[in-house]
Amino acid sequence: MAFSVALAGKGGTGKTTLAGMLVKYLVNNKKTPVLAVDADSNANLNEVLGLSVSETLGEAREDMKKGNVPGGMTKDIFIEMKLEQAVAEADGYDLVVMGQPEGAGCYCAANTLLTNFLDRLQGNYPYIVMDNEAGMEHISRLTTNNVDILLVVSDTSRRGIQAAVRINKLANELNIGVKKSYAIINQLREEPPEVVRNILKDGGLELAGTIPADSAVYEYDLNGRPTIELPQESQCVQAAFKIFGNIM
Repeated sequence: MAFSVALAGKGGTGKTTLAGMLVKYLVNNKKTPVLAVDADSNANLNEVLGLSVSETLGEAREDMKKGNVPGGMTKDIFIEMKLEQAVAEADGYDLVVMGQPEGAGCYCAANTLLTNFLDRLQGNYPYIVMDNEAGMEHISRLTTNNVDILLVVSDTSRRGIQAAVRINKLANELNIGVKKSYAIINQLREEPPEVVRNILKDGGLELAGTIPADSAVYEYDLNGRPTIELPQESQCVQAAFKIFGNIM
């Protein structure tokens, strides 16, 4: 069974950038192939990874629900064809994008086919990295594998830390089988005060480590460069790799 890591956090904390760094860490350490899953409705993991996405799982689901299936082709064959087209391939890892949440109407049949396909697809990868929106309901609907590690990414603010604790609580209430949760404080400019550590401790969320603010991340993003290409000498990459090495 694949070892799965899910990332969550409120907007602006840099969780998608960290998801890309985790993919980079796994590839660099020969823990391949990796399946990267973008389960955030505001999908941009492909930009972090420098990949083009021509099809999303949401679009395939919409096509099937609307009956856009060619004559003479079963729904099973059609959606499997569409979903195979949705896998973006790279050196050491592949990416699938969930896409926007479903709209009105019943998606039961399409979701069942998606779940079955993802189960088969995930069986081909020893490691899965899932970038997720804060609520985590999206991933709970469309995947069935347990989450070995949940990384909740926060900034240094009190509200950000409290949000991380709430996200972890929500994740534990959903049927995604989280085995271990950690907090990562990102974009750090000074050591977190004791009050921050106490909020995490009281909320039952272990601090895996901190990642310093790094102007290179901003510069890469501003210039449209995939942050997965950040050099390993970068402060934030070194800090992230140290965290990943300690928890995996």
